[in-house]
Amino acid sequence: MNTSDRHITKISVLSLVVLASFAQPAVAQVSLTGAGATFPAPIYQKWFSVYQTIGKTQINYQPNGSGGGIKAVTEGTVDFGASDMPMTDEQLKQYKSKHGFDVLMVPTVLGAAVPVYNVPGISQELSFTPEALAGIYLGKITNWSDPAIVKANPGVKLPSAKIVVTHRSDGSGTTFCWTDYLSKVSPEWSSKAGKNTSVDWPTGLGAKGNDGVAGLIKQQPGSIGYVELVYAVKNKLSYGKVKNKSGDFVKADLASVTAAASGLKSIPDDYRVSITDSPAKGAYPIATFTWLLVPSKFSDAAKGKAMTGFLKWAITDGQNYVEALSYSKLPNAIVAKEQKTIASIH
Repeated sequence: MNTSDRHITKISVLSLVVLASFAQPAVAQVSLTGAGATFPAPIYQKWFSVYQTIGKTQINYQPNGSGGGIKAVTEGTVDFGASDMPMTDEQLKQYKSKHGFDVLMVPTVLGAAVPVYNVPGISQELSFTPEALAGIYLGKITNWSDPAIVKANPGVKLPSAKIVVTHRSDGSGTTFCWTDYLSKVSPEWSSKAGKNTSVDWPTGLGAKGNDGVAGLIKQQPGSIGYVELVYAVKNKLSYGKVKNKSGDFVKADLASVTAAASGLKSIPDDYRVSITDSPAKGAYPIATFTWLLVPSKFSDAAKGKAMTGFLKWAITDGQNYVEALSYSKLPNAIVAKEQKTIASIH
């Protein structure tokens, strides 16, 4: 074989090696699907985007409300659900009866439901007492110049204008947080409407999703509603302070939402806990955890591994992304407890 032939042979061998390397199958990316709460949707979308590169897992999420998340995970049409309301005893029983194993509720972040308003001519930040918020949503306080609102806002010239009450029309964990709070501060609300993802509203206009309520508030002069804090911030909506159990008017922010969780004396094994109307000093009173609803058993081992990998990341490194989106980090004690819960998924 002459020099030229040897050179051609080397090129041919090299070409085969290169072609063979391209022919190797790529590492398959696992796909997970989820649905549920709109309350944490901004941080979930951020997490899923970041984790796709880190964990080689594609996570598709449909923010269709907490009621939708509970329904979808129970019916088995998604790999996980999401809710701002802990599942009830009956819902947990239904899930286990259908699947033969439990669903776990994994807290992911803390957030706040805030009273947003559109009152023409008012540039100052308004303050609300528990009595005023309950009265507005019961349909008893109907004008912005009502003494219950005026008294909490000295120096503010409130107009004599009709209050247009807005609320969620879909099954919503934000609604659960809001009505859980109203039920604690108003016996009348508790007996007439109670707390749930959907209630029989005494008054008001409905809109779908946090974005829907935010949009309605923007369009409707004289309106008041409730949305998760990040939706108020991103839509540039005015939102008020709320008088807490300690008697202080507190605005929702990272510190005041974290303070609400610090009032917990113990953490139940299933993480079903309410932090509305917290007695802790400096606590914002309409705060909540939000939960991912995760099967305790996966028939597809690859999906189970991908799910646990994501959860471990979300409650540790993933927490570094939450404050930029107006959520508060999980307390360290809950993170430590959750790591054991996640390890039990198989």
